[in-house]
Amino acid sequence: MTKYIIRRLFWSIPVLFFLTLAVFVLIRAIPGGPFDFAGDKSLPPSVVKNLEAKYHLNDPVWKQFVDYLKDLILRFDLGPSFRYKSRTVNDIIAQTLPISAQLGLVALALALLIGIPAGIIAALRQNTMVDYTATFIAIIGVSIPAIVMGPFLIWIFALPHDIGGWHYEPIFPVSRWGAKPPFFLGFLPVPDLEFWKYAILPAFTLGTGLSASIARLTRASLLQVIREDYIRTARAKGLSERAVIVRHALKNSMIPVVTILGPMFAAVLTGTFVVEQIFAIPGLGKHFVTSIGNRDYPVVLGTSLLYGVAIVIANLAVDIVYAWLDPRIRYD
Repeated sequence: MTKYIIRRLFWSIPVLFFLTLAVFVLIRAIPGGPFDFAGDKSLPPSVVKNLEAKYHLNDPVWKQFVDYLKDLILRFDLGPSFRYKSRTVNDIIAQTLPISAQLGLVALALALLIGIPAGIIAALRQNTMVDYTATFIAIIGVSIPAIVMGPFLIWIFALPHDIGGWHYEPIFPVSRWGAKPPFFLGFLPVPDLEFWKYAILPAFTLGTGLSASIARLTRASLLQVIREDYIRTARAKGLSERAVIVRHALKNSMIPVVTILGPMFAAVLTGTFVVEQIFAIPGLGKHFVTSIGNRDYPVVLGTSLLYGVAIVIANLAVDIVYAWLDPRIRYD
C-alpha cells in the first residue's frame, strides 16, 4: 500500500502541472484584462500600462508561467491579487478556505447521514410504500439543482409568512456564515447554535442532491448483495436477519458508495460556487467566481490548483478505503 500511495502521489505531479498550465493559458485567453476597469470606470491607458509593468504582464506568457512556477515551488507563493489591494492569494485562501471546507464537510456529512439510512430502509422494504416514497423523494432531490433549491429554501424558511391568520417568523438567517474564528483544528467550526442557524440552509441546499444519489446507489447495491450466495448461506445457518444485514451485507454494499465519494467530493467543491453566491457566504468559491469576472489571474490560478490538490487527495483516500472494505483489492 505504501508503494501505491507514493506512486499515486508521484503521478499527481504531472496532473497538477498540466492543470496549472491549462488554467494559466485559458484565463489569459478570455477577452479583457485585469485592469480594464476600476469599479464602474475605466482606467487611463497610462495607469493600465504601469500596472501591467508592475505585475510583469508585458512579459512573454512562457516567461510569466516560468516565474509563477519558480515562486510556487521555491516559496509556496501564489502571488499577489490584482484586485484585492495589499493582499496575496495565500492570505485569501487562508481566510476563505476554512469557510468553504466547513460548508462542504457539513453538506457531505448530511448527505451520508440521510442517504445511506434512506437507501438501506428502501432496500429492506422493497416494493412497499416506504420504498416507493424514498425513490420518489430521491428522484426529486437529484432533479432539483442547487440554484433552484437554495432560493426555494430561503423563501420557505428564511422569510416571514402570513397564511390564513397564522404568522411564521423565520428562525434561519437569509445569508452569511455563522462560524467565527478560532476554528477547531483550523477548519471545523465551533459547534454552537449560532453556527447551525447559518449553516443548515446552505448545507442542505448543497447536500440534497448528494444524499439522493447516495440513497439510490445504496438501495441498488444492497439489493444486489442480499441476493448473493453467501447471504443465503448465512441465513441457512440460522443467523437473524439483523445479523445477516449488519455483519455481512452492509459492508459489501458500501463499496459502490465509497467509489463515488471521489467524484462526489469534486461535486461538493464545485457546488460551493453556486451555494456561496446564493447565501452570500464569503468562502473560496465566491472569490473564485468573482475573480474570473475580474480577470484576477493569480486568485483563479491559486484556487484552481488548490481544488486540484484536494481532488487528488480525495481520490487517493477513496482508493485506500476501497481496499479496506474489499480484501480482494491489492495495490502492491
